[in-house]
Amino acid sequence: MKCAVCSRKAKGFGWFNASIKLGDLNRYSDKLVFCSRRCQNAFSTLMNKTEGQMIDPSEMEMAAMGCCLSPLGEFVGAIGMDRPLASYSREEVMTLIDVVVTAYQEHMTSEHERMAARDLAFLEERLARKSKSSSMGAPF
Repeated sequence: MKCAVCSRKAKGFGWFNASIKLGDLNRYSDKLVFCSRRCQNAFSTLMNKTEGQMIDPSEMEMAAMGCCLSPLGEFVGAIGMDRPLASYSREEVMTLIDVVVTAYQEHMTSEHERMAARDLAFLEERLARKSKSSSMGAPF
């Protein structure tokens, strides 16, 4: 099975849709497995924010696509800009795919982690303020 986020080999991490009833076979899907906790968290955050409704690429996905351009250009420049894609060897095509996919995945994962850290900091600040106000005791 492949990771639902990065398509690498899944290693025992999964996700299920809690809004589907317990007995429903659609609740658990072998398509929602992950290679790591990092990919599982990224997927869970995305599902919570979008409620699973994604059609067009988001701004974050468009930014990730843009981040692929520089590594792609470096690779194509290294093997020759004047060569048509049809003349690439199998190894060169595989490397080209790896360069693009890796750049895309790294950007998406780091953005999800950055957003999760921001959300965590916000929640910790609110909890600290709440505990500070409750620890002051009764106002009388």
